[in-house]
Amino acid sequence: MSQNFYYFNTKTLTFEKKEFSWRSAVKRVLWWMATVVAFSAIVIWISFYLIDSPKELMLKRENNQLKRELSNLDKRYDQLLEVTKDIQNRDDKVYRTIFETAPVPMSERYPFLVHEQGYEDISSPEVVSMLNAVKLKADKLCVELAVQSRSFDTISQLVGKKAEMLRRIPAIRPLPNMYEISSGFGRRYHPILKVLRAHTGIDIAAAKGTPVYATADGTVSSQTPGGGYGNVIVINHGYSYQTLYAHLSKKAVRPGQKVTRGEVIGYVGSTGMSSGPHLHYEVIKDGVRVNPVHYFFNDITPEEYDAILKSSRKVNQALS
Repeated sequence: MSQNFYYFNTKTLTFEKKEFSWRSAVKRVLWWMATVVAFSAIVIWISFYLIDSPKELMLKRENNQLKRELSNLDKRYDQLLEVTKDIQNRDDKVYRTIFETAPVPMSERYPFLVHEQGYEDISSPEVVSMLNAVKLKADKLCVELAVQSRSFDTISQLVGKKAEMLRRIPAIRPLPNMYEISSGFGRRYHPILKVLRAHTGIDIAAAKGTPVYATADGTVSSQTPGGGYGNVIVINHGYSYQTLYAHLSKKAVRPGQKVTRGEVIGYVGSTGMSSGPHLHYEVIKDGVRVNPVHYFFNDITPEEYDAILKSSRKVNQALS
């Protein structure tokens, strides 16, 4: 039901009657409410998306700082990986070369790693990418360091074995004050047969009864090789090394006895097929006779070695 009300018309300067209806009033109220709602929505949108609150500004600053820290951490991982690679190279090309052992296989150093993302709650693709990169490098570094640690444990064990091995490599002269070789390694004239034939060791002339030294740690063998060696001692040193001392006048050790480098094992003589008192000395590596002169390096000066080497090259008559 409509009602009448009056209002003052400023143009005619009179009161005029105007009808009032609830429908028009409701429309007007709805229009004002719609206007208020729209204005509020705009204000809210501006507040949330265009204007940052103090808390949001703080979170943004923290987020930017975290990104910078992640970037720095990524660079530090790169540096650590470079250091690890350098250690690996030294391990493969220096340490393991010294101890004559194979490098760590690549399959052990770079195994397949399963990576879980675990960053579903982070909306920034940039941050997720950085986190995945850092996690991958961290996993790789952990694996490489673990393998490298085991490798150094192995090398530590090899150090102990290397010291033992060095004691078992023939490294000194078998006679005291030996500066010259009567007959060297290679083809020489046989003193009895007078023909040129292979000489599998070196002959060192010395007075009868001169002490003969073991040139490395080992165990006296029970071998009794023939071939005119006379009284002979063979020492097994392990690590594929043997030494032979022939034409002895007397033995000072027995089969199965352990000897050390520099220990007296016998005395120079002229037993067997020999033309005079001397020591016939051989070094055997992997079952093959090699030049013993190349194993004089532990108790000799460069000048003494040079003199011995020159005398060993003469193609002359062997003493045995």
